[in-house]
Amino acid sequence: MTRIVIIGGGPGGYEAALVAAQLGADVTVVDSDGLGGASVLTDCVPSKTLIATAEVMTTFDSSYEELGIIVADDTPPMEQAARVVGVDLGKVNRRVKRLALAQSHDITASVTRAGARVMRGRGRIEPAQAPDGSRTVTVQAADGTEETLAADAVLIATGAHPREIPDALPDGERILNWTQVYDLDELPAELIVVGSGVTGAEFAGAYQALGSKVTLVSSRDRVLPGEDPDAAAVLEDVFRRRGMNVMARSRAQSAKRVGDRVEVTLADGRVISGTHCLMAVGSIPNTARMGLEEAGVRLKESGHIWTDKVSRTSAPGVYAAGDCTGIFALASVAAMQGRIAMYHFLGEPVAPLNLKAVSANVFTDPEIATVGYTQADVDSGKIDARVVKLPLLRNARAKMQGIRDGFVKLFCRPGTGIVVGGVVVSPRASELIHPISVAVDNNLTVAQIANTFTVYPSLSGSIAEVARQLQTRKTQNEL
Repeated sequence: MTRIVIIGGGPGGYEAALVAAQLGADVTVVDSDGLGGASVLTDCVPSKTLIATAEVMTTFDSSYEELGIIVADDTPPMEQAARVVGVDLGKVNRRVKRLALAQSHDITASVTRAGARVMRGRGRIEPAQAPDGSRTVTVQAADGTEETLAADAVLIATGAHPREIPDALPDGERILNWTQVYDLDELPAELIVVGSGVTGAEFAGAYQALGSKVTLVSSRDRVLPGEDPDAAAVLEDVFRRRGMNVMARSRAQSAKRVGDRVEVTLADGRVISGTHCLMAVGSIPNTARMGLEEAGVRLKESGHIWTDKVSRTSAPGVYAAGDCTGIFALASVAAMQGRIAMYHFLGEPVAPLNLKAVSANVFTDPEIATVGYTQADVDSGKIDARVVKLPLLRNARAKMQGIRDGFVKLFCRPGTGIVVGGVVVSPRASELIHPISVAVDNNLTVAQIANTFTVYPSLSGSIAEVARQLQTRKTQNEL
């Protein structure tokens, strides 16, 4: 029986374990924190659970008057503008942790039912490769005891951890990273979020919706510098309109506690004060002290593991998947990398990883969902494509729901009309991007999308409308 050892139990690890076990391999998953990894325990599942509460708050605050909803309360007449809906952050965070643990337990049950063994500990690859090509993995348990495992193939899926600035080290109370925010019992009155990438933007928007006064510190010209510029502009406008202090071109140098407050010093000497500070300045791959380079695994300068499109590393019999590879920090990509690795090693038919078919979502309000080629690709000449953007303000369902911000944008090839990318900015954009993802993955044309029935009224109707405009060969400037 083929022996597979998987180091790391996140999406890349546990999905690989399910595939390998179902194909008859002898599978051992070595994990130190609980299956699901950071995605389930400290990152994706917890943050989106917190954001789900924030989403309800935002929808209520921004739409209830326009939709004709009356809220009766005891707010004195002189304070009628006061917030009438609040949040118990302690209760929210207890729910967050409960759901994360439940998801981790469900994943563990699925993996063990499939026939894989789960070991609690930290794995290290030994440098020597046996004459038969097998590898040895040493597992160190929490009590210091060690066990060695022989493996015909090893998958590294160890994920990443929050990057820290030396002069702004988290203390878990006032200066926090994104794994520590779920220990808060009370809502931060004044939250400084350092970092305007996806993580920073999501938490800034969520805490503002929950009732915090938020300052977002961005070292770049705009929020979400890696996303579609039109989408980022919409979100930044929404943030500012809702009262967030967005500080562009402002690099944080340090953060320190001063009594019950935090002072963040910027590179230009300015000092910002708040009750709490969330550091969201990127992540570091968990690849240190694992014997990787000694075993022949090539690491990039950033510490990420180099892999090819079927998840192989530079060392024979060693594969890698997930955030430790630095490909895309998405659970869906990690899971696909893990599955591809097992299919490849076990001799099953497999297609190489296709990043142009990956859909991604920023869980802000409104959400930003993308797939395929981007506006930057078009502007740089990387791909020749026609672009049409349609504001949601023209959509009947959006008007009914009080949705003011957002758009649908499609990219298609000039000659064939094949859809090569798209952007959706709207509530639940993560649900609306799927038909565009199907189109990109299957080389569908704008004519095929335009001629497919949609429900009226629906937000998805805007996707068909954009396709119709592209079908008539109108350019964005002509609309």
